[in-house]
Amino acid sequence: MWIDTHCHLDAAEFDADRDAVIAAACAAGVSRILIPAVARENFATVRALAHRVEGAVYALGIHPLYTPHARDEDLDTLRREIESSLDDPRFVGIGEIGLDYFVPGLDDARQQHFYDAQLKLAREFGLPAICHVRKSQDQVLKGLRRNGVHQGIAHAFNGSFQQAQAFIDHGMHLGFGGNVTFERALQIRRLAQQLPLEAIVMETDAPDISPAWLYRERNTPDQVPRIGAVLAGLRGLTPDEVALGTTANVAAALPRLALSSA
Repeated sequence: MWIDTHCHLDAAEFDADRDAVIAAACAAGVSRILIPAVARENFATVRALAHRVEGAVYALGIHPLYTPHARDEDLDTLRREIESSLDDPRFVGIGEIGLDYFVPGLDDARQQHFYDAQLKLAREFGLPAICHVRKSQDQVLKGLRRNGVHQGIAHAFNGSFQQAQAFIDHGMHLGFGGNVTFERALQIRRLAQQLPLEAIVMETDAPDISPAWLYRERNTPDQVPRIGAVLAGLRGLTPDEVALGTTANVAAALPRLALSSA
């Protein structure tokens, strides 16, 4: 059994063949898919999709790339949506939230405002955070520490070994996906080899971050087993060992997912 801990299944790229994509993932052995929200406008969409897709779950949050158009009232909406979702077994956390220092032109103070506000909600409701950490590992970790959030996933992790260890020491898990399949991605591949398996969860970020064999093509959640096989090869393990280990890790990172029925 494999779990895709980060898949934007509601994205427009899947509008033409979403059901076929879901069926392919199921056939490949991907039994659970986490669909994170990115803005107030898609809170209802990811919830409805998670309830329509067998084994799917969802998270609610405001992505840093969407903060330029987000309003403070969206945080009030998020709080209400969280409160109304606490009894929903398919609701598993706050995400996708975080900071992005790769895309030019984003307002750092505004990103920080929304990130801290959402971490406060995660702490208040005892929920894990699914964090966007592109070029922002240190600042994202500072926010987690400042707000006392010790559970969740650093999505698409691409920092140093020291930064990775700091996230792990804080209680976070690290998401690995298509980037690990590129031979030139030496830093990520070293992390995939050297970090404790207990710290790693699998993800695609579909339709983005495609593996090497789909370079510049749309990514899909059925790629998780093949990405996992690459990670297994780097670690000298069997794919089954990686599947079992990373699935157990998701239960620690996202306890509500482990409690929800497929």
